[in-house]
Amino acid sequence: MEQRYQKVVQDVLPSVVQITTDEELGSGVIYDRHGHIVTNAHVVNGKRRFEVELATGGRPLRAELVAAYEEQDLAVIKLTDPPRRLHPATFGDSGRVAVGQVVLAMGNPLGLSSSVTQGIVSAVGRSVTAGQGGATIGNMVQTSAAINPGNSGGALVNLSGQVIGIPTLAARDPRLGSGPAPGIGFAIPAATVRKLAAQMIEHGEVVDPDRAALGVSVRTVLGEEFRPAGASVVRVVPDGPADSAGIRPGDLIVRVDDSEVNDVVQLAEALAGHEPGDTVRVEVERAGDRRTFRVTLGEA
Repeated sequence: MEQRYQKVVQDVLPSVVQITTDEELGSGVIYDRHGHIVTNAHVVNGKRRFEVELATGGRPLRAELVAAYEEQDLAVIKLTDPPRRLHPATFGDSGRVAVGQVVLAMGNPLGLSSSVTQGIVSAVGRSVTAGQGGATIGNMVQTSAAINPGNSGGALVNLSGQVIGIPTLAARDPRLGSGPAPGIGFAIPAATVRKLAAQMIEHGEVVDPDRAALGVSVRTVLGEEFRPAGASVVRVVPDGPADSAGIRPGDLIVRVDDSEVNDVVQLAEALAGHEPGDTVRVEVERAGDRRTFRVTLGEA
């Protein structure tokens, strides 16, 4: 097993880079031989120019932003003068990732370049919101491999040397003052990375996000003791999914399938695990009564 770990690190670590702006430090993964690098949108953080350090050493290289898609916390940058011998990563089939599978996380946590941590896949299909007002990302891979500041945008790798996800965030524990919860991190699955990166490289933006939507505008409503009590429908898109199902402004969404909805974040997380065309049960409160509607989701 030790030799296998070492072989994976030897094969994959040259594909993992350190990305630096004047404010941020993060990681990235070499996507192709043209110099495209995938990372997190929160790593680029609105900047357009970067310095990139390869794991193989040498002077820092310049890179520019291709596109950032905050809704999935993914971005692509490109080296302005890529060297001849780049080492693109091999992206695996994230649909075959299994709970209990051993994985390695590679990146630059806390500025410690080319670091490797080990863990397992703890769960799949998680929907996670990245902090207050952050992106809600569906189908995330949960892992026990340590993900610390600076690991973001790096590589979550299986023992076949394939990237199965891009580490994005660590869970936060309110009991620790919203500090990182040990052993709970999340990665964007490789399938999502490939699909969105290909669009950003070809079009300079994401043209087909394939994100499920109800077709409503909502706000959080407070109930007893000023606690969130649901997502109130403020506006319904005419002829959209919710409108066609019979949901109206003023309805209070309290459940989607088996997921309780207390606020707009929980509604976003409930939808993030679905695709356009899926049919879900949406339970609402209307004039003191509870009603359930079957809604065929549209695309955001």
